[in-house]
Amino acid sequence: MRKGDFSDFAAFIAVAEAGSFTRAASRLGLSQAALSFAVRGLEERLGVRLITRTTRKLSVTDAGERLLNSLRPAFDQIETEIAAIGALREKPSGTVRIATFRHAAKQVLWPVMTKLMGEYPDISFEVSVSEGLTDIVGGRFDAGIRLGEQVEKDMVSVRISDDVRMAVVGSPSYFEGRPLPSTPRDLSAHDCVSYRQTTSGGIYAWELEKDGAEFEVKVGGHLIINDNEMMEAAALDGVGLVYLFESQVADYISSGRLIRVLEDWCPPFPGYHLYYPSRRQNTPAFALLLNALRDGRSSI
Repeated sequence: MRKGDFSDFAAFIAVAEAGSFTRAASRLGLSQAALSFAVRGLEERLGVRLITRTTRKLSVTDAGERLLNSLRPAFDQIETEIAAIGALREKPSGTVRIATFRHAAKQVLWPVMTKLMGEYPDISFEVSVSEGLTDIVGGRFDAGIRLGEQVEKDMVSVRISDDVRMAVVGSPSYFEGRPLPSTPRDLSAHDCVSYRQTTSGGIYAWELEKDGAEFEVKVGGHLIINDNEMMEAAALDGVGLVYLFESQVADYISSGRLIRVLEDWCPPFPGYHLYYPSRRQNTPAFALLLNALRDGRSSI
């Protein structure tokens, strides 16, 4: 293997993953011409076309896809080892990439992450917030945060919060002239704000349970939203009843701005877990975050 092959392989991976010579060149700090030369040289040495280029689109050929699938794990391992060696310095360093969703990011991750940034200035964080379920392997994240029941079996899972509860709430103005629901069946007479799930596109059914009786209620109303903060605003403005995390609305309940109903139908369930691939070798920077989240397990 020629000496330049490793850098050419890295150039090819960058272009294939970015889907653009321009974006790849920006990430690597190289010129587009140098990047194009490296990829073209690799294609000539291998005797196959790896990338198909047009004026509007760049795509990876079958041979390129096969090479990419072979190279990516090896280069990921090399990057991990280099980061681990570099972290043998006195202060841990590097970037930790986490995929999560808004409630977990605000309630669990944010307090710990900001504390670590103050104590370890050489550590950086990249947080991707999405209400859908993110493929952390495909997205090359170090870890993700989900509710325990959502973590895939082949992942290492570490619990980082106590149990969580949901709450059904509405504003005092909404309840004027309306009876408070006492059972899940009573929700059919109420205007409820529905949540459309980002991943499946379906409407989320409210999960209610009491004394072994379980209900998945498909509520109805005049509003469907796919964002929890907008649902919170809808409740405060008297649009209808909403089903949100208890911790998200606890202050509003205490102040009287929201009224909680069906509390005895909202039992606790397993809280948040940090999860990551079982074959991943943790860098010291990631280990710091993991230990801080586990040791400071949040009450939410």
